[in-house]
Amino acid sequence: MALPSSSSSCMHRILVLALLAMAMAPAKEATAYLYDDLKLSWGSGCSYFYMDGGDVDALALCLHRSSGSGFSSNASYLYARYDMDIKLVANDSAGTVATFYLLPDDVPWEYHDEVDMEFLGNATGEPYTLHTNVYVNGAGGREQQFQLWFDPTEDFHTYSIEWNPKYIIFLVDDTPIRAYRNDRARGVPFPTWQRMRAEGSLWDAEEWATQGGRVKTDWAQAPFYAYYRNFRVTPCVPSPGVAWCGDEPPESAWFDQRLDAAALQRVQAANMIYDYCVDQKRFKDTGFPVECSTA
Repeated sequence: MALPSSSSSCMHRILVLALLAMAMAPAKEATAYLYDDLKLSWGSGCSYFYMDGGDVDALALCLHRSSGSGFSSNASYLYARYDMDIKLVANDSAGTVATFYLLPDDVPWEYHDEVDMEFLGNATGEPYTLHTNVYVNGAGGREQQFQLWFDPTEDFHTYSIEWNPKYIIFLVDDTPIRAYRNDRARGVPFPTWQRMRAEGSLWDAEEWATQGGRVKTDWAQAPFYAYYRNFRVTPCVPSPGVAWCGDEPPESAWFDQRLDAAALQRVQAANMIYDYCVDQKRFKDTGFPVECSTA
């Protein structure tokens, strides 16, 4: 039976209002999964993705005697901040190295850039060492090492590399521990043109990783696992009026805002255990690299 015209008009208005409310309602945010952003790129068959409670997925990288393992991000960037939450190998991790680093695609090894965070395993009860390095045009040797001020095996902590045209900043739980500066006027090598992916791995380096190789890997403890989750990439943003970060004028202070210099100084005073820029024995014949001077 047909409705009276007034009732039909009322129903029409209700339907329109309902459709408008649905259209204006905020869309439910899509869940981003780690396996959408990363791929296992090499190694052990015992590595796996898993759900770490709720909607959070994680990746367990595995090391056993025959093989380590590694992952690579699907996307690459030219200037960005890369964040990863990591829980390191527990108990006796001597000889093992877990990593989070940046590496370019399809660049010959002798010309490649690279930014490293390597976590050197330890005998039970000893602090973890975070080993950092910067490679430019195939040349590294810019090591700084830090002892972490917490147990990184008990829970996840956030490790970050922020790469912009002025600095490479290494951070732990948002606290800067190292800043490598682009001082192009003095000829300091700095990565400026190779898009880089985030990479991670767990591998055996018992020849050097723990106490200079004096403590070896205890394979009776294998398999070893390191856990990764909450991978985030924030592309670099230039100052207003600048088209992209690579066009930021060298004299601009825009990227200085990204560095907490006071916090950096505190951490380096308390936790740095090696700095290539003060290793006189190493550079007694060649002199220190140009970036080590303050001129």
